[in-house]
This record gives sequence, C-alpha cells and structure tokens, in this order.
Amino acid sequence: MSELTPREIVSELDKYIVGQQEAKRAVAIALRTRYRRSLMPPELREEVVPKNILMIGPTGVGKTEIARRLARLVNAPFVKVEATKFTEVGYVGRDVESMVRDLVETAIRMGKDAKMREVADKAELLAQERLLDILVPMPKPKTATNPFAALLGMGEPEVDEAESEETRHSIRVKRQDLAERLRSGELEDKIIEIEVEDATPHTLEIFTGMGVEEMGINLQDVFGGMLPKRKRRRRVTVNEARRILAQEEAQKLIDMDEVISEAIHRTEQYGIIFIDELDKIASREGGAGPYVSREGVQRDILPIVEGSTVMTKYGPVRTDHVLFISAGAFHVSKPADLIPELQGRFPIRVELSSLTVEDFERILTEPENALLKQYTALLATEGLNLEFTPEATRAICEIAYLVNEQTENIGARRLHTILEKILEEISFEAADLDSPVDCVITKEYVDKRLQGIIKDRDLTRYIL
Repeated sequence: MSELTPREIVSELDKYIVGQQEAKRAVAIALRTRYRRSLMPPELREEVVPKNILMIGPTGVGKTEIARRLARLVNAPFVKVEATKFTEVGYVGRDVESMVRDLVETAIRMGKDAKMREVADKAELLAQERLLDILVPMPKPKTATNPFAALLGMGEPEVDEAESEETRHSIRVKRQDLAERLRSGELEDKIIEIEVEDATPHTLEIFTGMGVEEMGINLQDVFGGMLPKRKRRRRVTVNEARRILAQEEAQKLIDMDEVISEAIHRTEQYGIIFIDELDKIASREGGAGPYVSREGVQRDILPIVEGSTVMTKYGPVRTDHVLFISAGAFHVSKPADLIPELQGRFPIRVELSSLTVEDFERILTEPENALLKQYTALLATEGLNLEFTPEATRAICEIAYLVNEQTENIGARRLHTILEKILEEISFEAADLDSPVDCVITKEYVDKRLQGIIKDRDLTRYIL
C-alpha cells in the first residue's frame, strides 16, 4: 500500500474498468489516506476515522468492480454484502453483524494462505519424508518386554543385533535410492495408499434470539482433544499424495493463534466492506408497512458503520477503522431517503455515469480482461481462431446502447447477453471441428444474428 500513490491506484484500476474517473479518484484518495494515517503518532492515529464512500449510479457501470479490484490491489480483507439480505433485529434472517464475521473469516483465510506459502519449502521436505515412510517403512523399534511375560518365561525371542543392523542398512540404502527417484519425478504416477485426517466440519444448527443460524462448528474445537481425530485411507498417485501431505505438514507448522491475532488486526485497520443495493433499504415514504423493517435494517447497520465492537468466535473486533463503500442505483429512491444518521456516515458521494457507445467499445477491447479477449481465448481451446472486425465491434456496441435505452439499462452486462446471442451457433459447432479454423465476425453477421430481435421490441425484452 505504501508504494502506490493515488495516481498509480487510478492507473491500475484503468486496466480493468473503463471510465468512472471520479469514483476511481475517490477510492484512491481513501486508500492513500489509510497509509498516511499509519504514519501518524499513535495518539492521533486513533482519531482519524475513514471517510466512507457512497457510489450512486445505474447497474453494470463498475461500482462493485472498483471496490473488488481496489481490495485486491492492496491485498486487504474484503467482503461484499447485499443490504437486502439483512433483516431487522427480531426478524428471521441474517443480522448485520455477520458482515464483520465474514470479513474476519476472509482475513484469517488470507493470513493462513500467506503463512503456508512461507513454510511451503519445509513442508515439502517433511512430505517427502512421509512418502518415504509409506513406500519403504523403517523397522519398528523393539518394544519393552511385558514384566508378567518375563516372569513366566515368555519374553520376546532374542534378536540378532548384527542381522537387525544389516536390515536397517539395506533399508536406508533403498530409501536413498527411492528419494532420488522421487526427486527426479520417476514415481509421480505410482498409486499408493495414504492415511489423511478427515477435516470435514460437523455442522450444528443453533437457535439464536435472532432466528436460526447455521454455523459450521468443529466439534474438535468444542471438546478440545477429547475426541480422537478421524482418519481415512485414500488411494492416490504419488504426485497427489505429495500435495496432500505437504498441506498437512504446512498446517502443523503454522501458529494459528498468531494467524488469528494478525487477521483481527488486519480486519480492524485495513478491512473493506462493500454494501451493495443500499437503495433497496431506503424508505420512500413514511408510515407503517414494509418500510418500517427497512428503516430497522438501516438503524442496525448504523452502529457497525459508526464504529462498534462485534463479537466473533475469534474474539471482539472493532469496526472504527474499517472502510465502508456502499453502492446503489437510486433510480426509484434517492440518498436523502436514507435515515439522516446513516447519510452522515457516508460523507464522500460519487456519481457514476451511464455508459456510452464509445465506453462499450473500450470495454470490449481495452481492459486486460476485455470480453472479446475472453471469448477469443475460450474458442481458441477448440481450435477456432475468432476475430472481430472493427465494424462488427462498433455494431455490437451500438445495439447494446440501443437496447439499454429502449428497455432496462443494465450497463455493460448487456454486452454479455448480446455476445452470447451472436456466438451461440459458433460455440455450439466449435467442439465438432477436426482442424483449426479461422472465423471472422463481420458487421453483416452481427446484423443477421440480431436482426429479428432488434425489430421486435417485445422480443427484445425477453431475449436481450
């Protein structure tokens, strides 16, 4: 995070998202402010609260993608939630605190993955040793004589020490030879039987005051070491066994208490929660009815956004410095319909503009994950070399813009619908090709595939 200036953050976002410069600048400044805050004296650092952002704009223009790419850019814990999934306290459904619990789980998974990468080399060596033990087990040491058996003259038979040492030496030589073959990859496809821990969590259904929540609770954690760990045998290749055993060894090498402690710190200081569909819980008028419940959800979200302590199974988590980015189309309601307290917690508001024909054209061709690049790569796997002429690309964009204007405006998602319709026949036939084929999509082909649908407005509503 310290290496990225706001200009560089915007530049990175430009690789995947077309336009919306105002929104990109707002999130870049919010991110840089976090870095500046980390350099401040501790007593002043606590006083600087994040400036939460409210994105306003139609669906499919990049609101969610901006937040997701931003979190990925700085490797911060990120969770996306839908405001409509939450219910007021007292109703059956998810409570708003679950968004913080989900964020902690994400941070723990990220921290665990990072720690496992650090110990990967050591885990690989330990896995190699376990593979050798499976393929060429060393002789077990002589067990202590049963004292009662010794009294009755039933002791263990005498073992020839010289013969035992010779056996161990031959096994060690065999293990060295096998270790060389394992390193060179000669035995990768050999089938062996391994014993692995069954890590499937047991699920309990808990009845809480806020309804029924299904929680994955590992009975090992509940009862400590009272229950023996379940094992199961699997027949796998050496290559697969090495991966499974390396993962088990890495799990043993990492300190989960340290992972959890770091994850809570990362959640509190760098976590990002994206609340989508905020406009759906905005009350458009007063009075009784469903609007009361919507306002109740807003009132429940308010303390989380303001900063409170949420209890999780890993301990208390403070949300004072979590960055909240919310979004909504606000085409029926407006931001002013939110309760005043919640409005005040999103001081930065950015409006995302609707997409033009030129924007669609850039979306199809410019980003690193551009749609035309995706479809070309997909069909190339079948030996079909797909190419779009500039005129065809322009025609697709004009049709997408036209359909968005005449029906519901779903933004860039309309391009997916239209491209699927255009390439439907080609995708169906591609698997039957015997040899590589060049296929050029022209404007005439686009018009032919969409001709009847565009003319019939009623059909457009159902198909595009």
